[in-house]
Amino acid sequence: MRVMAQVGMVMNLDKCIGCHTCSVTCKQAWTNRSGTEYVWFNNVETRPGQGYPRQYEDQDRWRGGWHLNRRGKLRLRTGGRLQKLLSIFASPVQPTIADYYEPWTYDYQTLVDAPLGDDFPVARPKSLLTGEDTNITWSANWDDNLGGAPEMGALDPVVAKLRRESEDAIKFSFEQTFMFYLPRICEHCLNPSCMASCPSGAIYKRSEDGIVLVDQDRCRGWRQCITGCPYKKIYFNHKSGKAEKCTLCYPRIEVGQPTVCSETCVGRLRYLGLFLYDADAVTDAASTPDPKDLYEAQLDLMLDPNDPKVIAAAREQNIPDDWLDAARRSPVYALAKKYRVALPLHPEYRTMPMVWYVPPLSPIVDLLSEQGHDAEDPGTLFGAIDALRIPVDYLAELFTAGDTAVIDKVLHRLAAMRAYMRDVNLGREPVAGIPGAVGMTEEQIYEMYRLLAIAKYDERYVIPTAHLEQAEKLDELACPLDYDDGPGMFDSSAFGEASGRPAPVSVETFHALRQRQTTDEPAGSGVLSGRTNLLNWDGNGAPPGLFPDRGDRA
Repeated sequence: MRVMAQVGMVMNLDKCIGCHTCSVTCKQAWTNRSGTEYVWFNNVETRPGQGYPRQYEDQDRWRGGWHLNRRGKLRLRTGGRLQKLLSIFASPVQPTIADYYEPWTYDYQTLVDAPLGDDFPVARPKSLLTGEDTNITWSANWDDNLGGAPEMGALDPVVAKLRRESEDAIKFSFEQTFMFYLPRICEHCLNPSCMASCPSGAIYKRSEDGIVLVDQDRCRGWRQCITGCPYKKIYFNHKSGKAEKCTLCYPRIEVGQPTVCSETCVGRLRYLGLFLYDADAVTDAASTPDPKDLYEAQLDLMLDPNDPKVIAAAREQNIPDDWLDAARRSPVYALAKKYRVALPLHPEYRTMPMVWYVPPLSPIVDLLSEQGHDAEDPGTLFGAIDALRIPVDYLAELFTAGDTAVIDKVLHRLAAMRAYMRDVNLGREPVAGIPGAVGMTEEQIYEMYRLLAIAKYDERYVIPTAHLEQAEKLDELACPLDYDDGPGMFDSSAFGEASGRPAPVSVETFHALRQRQTTDEPAGSGVLSGRTNLLNWDGNGAPPGLFPDRGDRA
């Protein structure tokens, strides 16, 4: 058993209101530079819908992720080395700019220069790629709030698959329409197919926290990573000729701060924390023959941070004690493994994704209330789960490779929490049998309720700071946030050319914190004083044999 730590995220879809605040703040922080106009490291999709890029879930077309060959061995869908060599200069399965969207601006100067007259001047859309007039036909969430419309819903690859299996699977009549929001970022997978697809070895997974990054110096712009990623969360910068992707805001993570998308989320639906997992068992778990068993196989990878054997093995791998403590308090471990209400997105891609989701339950309450029932009564609530406006089959195709039994169990647990806690909040004697009906205790129900409903900032984000003393040189630790050489990005800072200043306040704060915590100032002299272990960068990269030839790029 080789214990490693992985920073993970859980999103509670019941709380997402589709405001796109996370997308906008991520855009301003990471992709407001030339060449990234069409890029959204974080986007919020209306489901059912085509997603971004268009119909990215259709792996028969895009051939992303992994599959098992005839001998039961794990192989990339795009083929082996020979196939990649033949398609290295022109991959036939690359999304085009039309599949993303052609970014545009408006001719605002016309509004300024237009002469006085009876007609209002019009600022026509102009392409940011060509500078020519363009017609706006598609965008990152063009079908926003139209998930249940017949024109858009039928184009969803998940809906299309269900309809192939059953003509009555999903109907888009007015009475049966449904929708919910699905925020997406890079999954920072345990078994990333983008990394395996890269011919130049530019994509690597950091050994200390599992964040997947792109080495811009080694990237040659082959774009095989875009083909290999089934979630299509790697993008090509057409100006720099390099691949770029979500960095999980690693400069913030290293100082114990949540990602920008998490920090600014209006609904407070995101949770950040640590998983401990067995790195030696990842390949076997991803090679599980039945796709419906992949969810349980991935759960088996997650190690109990309270197990003395796991703690001893983690210390052998030089995982610090404060990281082990953070793993024990991790909200993502609690939601995914302890309470089992968070699920991975498309486990059938076999990448072992580490961004998990609590499926939505809200529409059932509205449905029952409209029909005149007591929407929180446990008998009524449990019996109506199969009648959800969001079909269980649809959620199963998203999160459990089609296993509806797992979805039913999760939804019953969420419903049980609502029914039990209503009595508690109303001052009535709670029904003790409700938790037992879903395989939980009363204490677990309350703990899950607190985490999902009223958890404070430090409960939702349990992020240990990285350790400076493990670096070989202080110079190597200077986080590359300077304006001239951004963090793995093209000649710009993380906050882009549009920031209008060489180093934004966030960057200055980062460097100030690092300097403050590496001096001999007495405790209490700074914001985070007393926490001297700031940057836990492993200067030697991954352990020997984990990621060959990547040992000097942690």
